[in-house]
Amino acid sequence: MIDENETPEPGQYLLAQVREAFGRVAYSHKTHEKQADICFTKHRWQQGVLIALTAISSGTFLVAVVSPIASTTLTSLVTSTIAVLVTWVTLGSKTFRFHEEAEAHRDIASRLWDVRESFVSLIADLMSATIADSDARMRRDELQETTREVYLSSPRTTAKAYDRAKKGLKDNEELTFSSRELDLLLPEKLRLNEGEN
Repeated sequence: MIDENETPEPGQYLLAQVREAFGRVAYSHKTHEKQADICFTKHRWQQGVLIALTAISSGTFLVAVVSPIASTTLTSLVTSTIAVLVTWVTLGSKTFRFHEEAEAHRDIASRLWDVRESFVSLIADLMSATIADSDARMRRDELQETTREVYLSSPRTTAKAYDRAKKGLKDNEELTFSSRELDLLLPEKLRLNEGEN
């Protein structure tokens, strides 16, 4: 962290900018993941309603259920209403292609994941001073261009997806692991806190 009372070294500005770019990409990645989840849930509901209405609209089933308690006119009216609903949901599924939209968001999230991880690697290189500032600037510029290309082809997200991403990143720490959690995922010889496990 840059101390406000000290004059920062030029490399610290570069690190601060790269960290900021990482944060934006991390949020975009998580937002597209959440948007894909939202779209897929809508797709499942859409398919479930269509299947249920199609099954109910079976004329024989409706007549058997409704005819003992209603007139022929009411039975015909109920059958026609459900047929209209089936048509409406079928047309809706051709118009609102939630499954395709979910896949598009998953694709963008996957591409942003790669950019995000590349930013993490660049941050590690900068913090460990294993990369020259000129090389880091070149790598940063490449990553920014890759990010721009991904954004050009990405579908829009909603405020609901952003809110879920924000909650996931801030409250649920969906991108972070404690040192102990990482150790438990690694083989024994690669653990850092062996005595704490």
